[in-house]
Amino acid sequence: MAVEHPLATPAGDQSRIHDIGYRGYDGPRLGRAYARLSLYSQTLRGSYGLGRSVKSKALPMLLFAVMCVPAAIMVAVAVATKAHDLPVSYTRYAIIMQAVISLYVASQAPQAVSRDLRFKTIPLYFSRPIETADYVQAKFAALASAMFILTGAPLVVLYVGALLSKMDFAHQTKGFGQGLLSVALLSLLFAGIGLVIAAVTPRRGFGIAAVIAVLTISYGAVSTLQAIADAQDSTGAVPWIGLFSPVTLIGGVSSALLGGTSAFPGGHGPSHGQGAVYLLVIVGLIAACYGLLLRRYKKVGL
Repeated sequence: MAVEHPLATPAGDQSRIHDIGYRGYDGPRLGRAYARLSLYSQTLRGSYGLGRSVKSKALPMLLFAVMCVPAAIMVAVAVATKAHDLPVSYTRYAIIMQAVISLYVASQAPQAVSRDLRFKTIPLYFSRPIETADYVQAKFAALASAMFILTGAPLVVLYVGALLSKMDFAHQTKGFGQGLLSVALLSLLFAGIGLVIAAVTPRRGFGIAAVIAVLTISYGAVSTLQAIADAQDSTGAVPWIGLFSPVTLIGGVSSALLGGTSAFPGGHGPSHGQGAVYLLVIVGLIAACYGLLLRRYKKVGL
């Protein structure tokens, strides 16, 4: 009696293997560094709407213009009046424009992370040679870079205008360098806070509202408490109250360590020692934001 071989094709089986054009990849494996750089570049471009629709470009470009126009006006006035110094110091400019900066980070932090959460694409990122730390570093660095461009560009306008007005080169260069350090700290701090808040919810609208609320309410509350303390002659408490708002933290470091003028009530800014405390708090907050983002995306990527 004939016995059918176990690997024999059953009678009537119409299975076929078709070549549909898939080819193996034999090119270079670029690895994590390339993936991280690509994610950074894509997020940075998206922060100004590059590569996206005209509607997506409108708000970030408008805010960029709003940041630079006052600086250009100040330069024009300084040139026309032959002033010997700028009307606003380099370290003070970002504090004056903090409402615009807050609106920018509130609009772009959710754009950087909320869509990935909403469309559940995070596991797809981590299916490639990219890890949680790579994703967080790329997003954090991209938003901080976008904010540094936003806050640093007006300082460049002021610096070039000051040199064209033949103001003292050494003095202006020193102030410009101090201003860049100030906005670099601001960019890292605001980017970290914005991303942590935006990463909590996949809804962009909620993220925008939450970031604005945290930045503006904290600044308003701290400024009010500082004014009350100054009115009650508790001037020693004014600098310590400033530790509880991102805006006043940057302002305190600028006035205490970077040669800026204090905007605290009565001019009671932090001393050099208190400025060092401000700086430690800022560094701690940046590190805490990075740690919270790592923890958040380890859960999301599962």
